[in-house]
Amino acid sequence: MVRRARGTSAGLDRASIAIAAVGLIDRDGLDQFGVRRLADELGVDPMSIYHHVKGKAALLDAACEVVLAEVRIPDGEPEGWQAIARRTAHAYRDMAHRHPQVFPLLAGRAQTSASALAALERLVSAMRDAGMPEQVTADAPSVLFGFLNGHLLARTAAEAHGAAAVPDFDADAYPTLTELAPRLADFGSEAEFDRMLGTILAGIASGR
Repeated sequence: MVRRARGTSAGLDRASIAIAAVGLIDRDGLDQFGVRRLADELGVDPMSIYHHVKGKAALLDAACEVVLAEVRIPDGEPEGWQAIARRTAHAYRDMAHRHPQVFPLLAGRAQTSASALAALERLVSAMRDAGMPEQVTADAPSVLFGFLNGHLLARTAAEAHGAAAVPDFDADAYPTLTELAPRLADFGSEAEFDRMLGTILAGIASGR
């Protein structure tokens, strides 16, 4: 691949670089990702990328912004805060399944992009409108996304490694887990996700 001269922007901008970074991480994984590899993919000198994005950390933040922008729920529909939370959570889950290699970045980095903050603003505004206590409202994003990130990281990792949905418990050593095992048969499914999400939202609502 012919590489453009050092410092030449080659028609790049931050958005196009971030989109290319997401595509490369989706394909090859985070472990293989780097600015030089991205430059090779784009056919430019690495300095052309640094002209728009100041280092690898900033590039990973930009990649997070790209995938978070996919987490959308329709505007204009009157709905309560729990409906907003459910729609946001399911859109977030869909994004995690589309980008399992990028998703781990979201759990380990502060998300302060316009897309992320707009989603949080919509949720907490609806909670305040519903008369939820201020502290419960303030805590809700951390509670909700703590669950989402932990749950989805575990499920995507299990799928990537082909882990068994339900361990083969020793019935003598773990009789209760063995009896409950059939209830875990929908591991990783949308039904399981929605059921656990309901438990989280009920817990938040109980803070009233």
